[in-house]
Amino acid sequence: RVQLVPSGGGSVPSGGSTTLSCEISGQFYRNDHFCVAWFRQLPGNKREGLAAIWMRGQSTTYADSVKGRFTIAQDSATYTTYLQMNSLKPEDTATYYCAAELRSWLPLSQYEYMSWGPGIQVNVSS
Repeated sequence: RVQLVPSGGGSVPSGGSTTLSCEISGQFYRNDHFCVAWFRQLPGNKREGLAAIWMRGQSTTYADSVKGRFTIAQDSATYTTYLQMNSLKPEDTATYYCAAELRSWLPLSQYEYMSWGPGIQVNVSS
C-alpha cells in the first residue's frame, strides 16, 4: 500500500501564506496514473477536495473555492506533493489531508481515494 506523511500547517495570520507537504512511499507511486490530492475538513463536514495532481505529470485540477489562491505541485524525484496556500482567510481554518490513488482522471471526491495521510491543522487568525 501507499504511505503518506504530511507536514506543515500551524497558525497563520489572515492574508498570509503557508505550504503543506506530503511525502509518499510504498507501492504504485511510480505509476503514470498515480494521483495525489489535498482535502480539508471541518468538524461534522465531509472532506472538501481542493486540488489534485499527477505524481508523474503536470496536469492539475482545483476546486473553485481555492482556484487562484492555492497551488499544488509535485517533486517526482522526492515523491513529495506540496500545497502552497496564499491569501489565507479565517474560513480556510480546517484539518488538511493528502490522499493518493490510481486513477485515469484527477478526482476531487473523497470517495475516489483509498490512501490517506493523517490530518494536519491549519489555523488562520483574523
